[in-house]
Amino acid sequence: MFKAKKLLITGGTGSFGNAVLKRFLHTDIAEIRIFSRDEKKQDDMRKRYANSKLKFYIGDVRDYQSILNASRGVDYIFHAAALKQVPSCEFHPMEAVKTNICGTENLLEAVIQNGVRRVVCLSTDKAVYPINAMGISKAMMEKVMVAKSRGLDDSTTVICGTRYGNVMASRGSVIPLFVEQIREGQPLSITDPNMTRFMMTLSDAVDLVLYAFEHGRNGDLFVQKAPAATVHTLAKALTYMMGKPDHPIQVIGTRHGEKLYEALLSREEMACAEDRGGYYRIPPDLRDLNYSKFVEQGEERISRAEDYNSHNTERLDVDGMQRLLLKLDFMQAIQRGEHATPEE
Repeated sequence: MFKAKKLLITGGTGSFGNAVLKRFLHTDIAEIRIFSRDEKKQDDMRKRYANSKLKFYIGDVRDYQSILNASRGVDYIFHAAALKQVPSCEFHPMEAVKTNICGTENLLEAVIQNGVRRVVCLSTDKAVYPINAMGISKAMMEKVMVAKSRGLDDSTTVICGTRYGNVMASRGSVIPLFVEQIREGQPLSITDPNMTRFMMTLSDAVDLVLYAFEHGRNGDLFVQKAPAATVHTLAKALTYMMGKPDHPIQVIGTRHGEKLYEALLSREEMACAEDRGGYYRIPPDLRDLNYSKFVEQGEERISRAEDYNSHNTERLDVDGMQRLLLKLDFMQAIQRGEHATPEE
């Protein structure tokens, strides 16, 4: 599907953008456009990859004109630009609104104006039963995605989305922090030992987006089934793998806006979700506001449903967590005795 096509990645200098480049840059895709506001990271990528297929666009999804220009002539878009750090969004909620909600509206309006064929918007488990500003802004992003997709012809433009949990070793995630603390001889700072999170690799995240890209229709939202682990299990797995099984652990308490566990699907969504093996598809609610035309049959389904969360999914033990960590290139390098970081 990507042969001779042009792909734009918003927020493309981040972990997801780099994972997509590693997957696609040496295929028969015609062009990959990296759209972001960070010129230093763009220059670093330009030097690192040194590939004529790679094009760079400075801009911000908050600025409609910049994303309109960058998406002109593009076939497909992966929308990864977002403010993602929970504590920073708690202290600056309007910044999350401007990027995650208004920025997505700008992007999708440009998509429609430029006739882009397919767009996948990336969301997060924190959008389900949100209690923090980041999750609330992402939940609204999903609503904007569904609303903008209404009335579009699937044969012309498809706007759909994905929702996933913690991406291991992505920039700003806890694994690089734990690795550095172990190397520096500092205690591992754990918020709550019993806190659980879904665990996905960057490769899993790319697979999910590609599944949505290939199978999605307007307004669809896709979730990949994933295992979970407690923060304590993750910490112990890393200490074992780095040869420091007795490394001290310090419990510091939950940070601003954190939950004990995250959900990938709400009860209401599970009641109508389509199970596709390794994935769930949540179709959009395509009813209009004339509710009297419909017979409500969902109450019983919802009462029987249970949300899909990091407490009731497959739970990894320390051995299972180590096996999953070994899917990460930089953890393989650490096992070989190299001083590697996620960026390498």
